[in-house]
Amino acid sequence: SRHLTYKDSGVDIEAGNALVRKIKPFAAATARPGCNAELGGFAGLFDLKAAGFIDPILVSGTDGVGTKLKIAQACHKHDTIGQDLVAMCVNDILAQGAEPLFFLDYFGCGALDVSVAESVVSGIAKACQMAGCALLGGETAEMPGMYATGEYDLAGFAVGAVERGCMLPLLEKITAGDLVIGVSSSGVHSNGFSLVRKILEKSSLELSSPAPPECAGELLLTPTKIYSKTLLPILKSGHVKAYAHITGGGLLENIPRVLPSSLGVTLDAHCWKIPGIFSWLHKEGGLSEEEMSRTFNCGIGAVLVVEKTFAEDVLKDIRAVEDAWLIGEVILRPAGQTIDYST
Repeated sequence: SRHLTYKDSGVDIEAGNALVRKIKPFAAATARPGCNAELGGFAGLFDLKAAGFIDPILVSGTDGVGTKLKIAQACHKHDTIGQDLVAMCVNDILAQGAEPLFFLDYFGCGALDVSVAESVVSGIAKACQMAGCALLGGETAEMPGMYATGEYDLAGFAVGAVERGCMLPLLEKITAGDLVIGVSSSGVHSNGFSLVRKILEKSSLELSSPAPPECAGELLLTPTKIYSKTLLPILKSGHVKAYAHITGGGLLENIPRVLPSSLGVTLDAHCWKIPGIFSWLHKEGGLSEEEMSRTFNCGIGAVLVVEKTFAEDVLKDIRAVEDAWLIGEVILRPAGQTIDYST
């Protein structure tokens, strides 16, 4: 009788080694001051002094991409989901004013398909370059029986830094009358996809169907915008009191996270362009305005709170790199309410 091997149990070590060889150049291309991004060791190193920091506070964040993965896998499109993963993490740590320094990923599957994993990690590496952070390492876990054929899961971990005294939000400085700037999203980003999939189930459309006319070609797999390089210089200008990433929980749940408990905001949805995909989801799903704004970003991927005096200058700077609008103002919080969402 022959001896059993690890491969007989469903774990192919050679396939894992082949993947590492393929992705090493992707990681190396993300090298930045403080890190050479070479894979293969037990741990990754980052030199904060070489990156130019004097008295830094480390800021970390972790996230996944939710059931947007189900759509990517059903469409056999794996090259952009990595940008979603990086964006969800680095956009979060921006809320503390942090520059993203390095990123680590987790890829879990039942049976490793080297070409699929290579495509995913390649997308992660390209997104790290967009964000200005190094892909410092990761974990590929092949676990027979844990996932159905063709399925995989992703998680990401970002670490950034901000100089002591430069952290956001500036809660003690936010006052009623400050203005709210909304920065455009690229679409649904990576939140609310369980509801998106439910709406698709009850509609007459398939994932392969042409986009509805009102969506103007927007696709569900359009990757999440990465705001690090475009917004970080503006956040460091000293004119921004707070930044909120409009992630899970939509507009209703995320803006209050960067406000003092005594304050709320009022937003006017007539002030920005709401992409057609949200109009279609609203109509097809029969969703209320509250459900829309508690689930989706509704076209606003990030929000900045600024003093009225500096609002036009900040808006002009953002508009040089992104679509943005003045969408509301900070108000004294009515009892039991943090946001008034006008439609």
